[in-house]
Amino acid sequence: MMELMKIIDLSLPVGNSMRGVDIRTAKTIAKEGWNATTLELYSHCGTHMDAPVHFIDGTATIDQQDLSVCVGPALMIDLTRNGPVSDGQLITIEHLEPYHAQIVAGARLLLRTDWHKRYGTVEYRDALPRISVALAKWLVDRQVAMVGVEPPSVADVNNKEELTEVHQILFKGGVLIVEGLANLDQIIQSVVQFIALPLKISGGDGCPVRAIAIED
Repeated sequence: MMELMKIIDLSLPVGNSMRGVDIRTAKTIAKEGWNATTLELYSHCGTHMDAPVHFIDGTATIDQQDLSVCVGPALMIDLTRNGPVSDGQLITIEHLEPYHAQIVAGARLLLRTDWHKRYGTVEYRDALPRISVALAKWLVDRQVAMVGVEPPSVADVNNKEELTEVHQILFKGGVLIVEGLANLDQIIQSVVQFIALPLKISGGDGCPVRAIAIED
């Protein structure tokens, strides 16, 4: 069966060139007899998952995340189908309207923008395409279970009001947020099996994940 499956890595590589990452040598074979490193990771670095407590005090933490939402079929939504996504583009209900029949209660959505190709540039963080407030409410109304995006955030990181509002709408509506995905352009099928599991960090507000898509 493994020969009939294709696994696509949707995760950015974690290294010292990544914002919020510091990887240091802790042990060496020459000195201690084995190699080991000390990892210092910002909880929202690279490809990561948010917990509701990230923006709403007193709500669920990453160790309380329902793992059944993190694994299962996901619908690929290609926002590049009519041309490249522009800097700072607002993703609206109209962009997802062609898929409305498939966006049902419990759906997992992967929004392809090819933004991972901007990783390492200033624009990656400061000119990211983002989900509009109206679209966030629409996703909640349709009881979407998860939304995964390629930019490092679902909203403008330089606009605190927008950033807070969009995250809070999605969290209060029970929508899981996965950010910083990569390689969605390698996906061929319209629906794939998606897996992104966080570490079980007590009281955590978020965590880097290894996200993959599985095609038949």
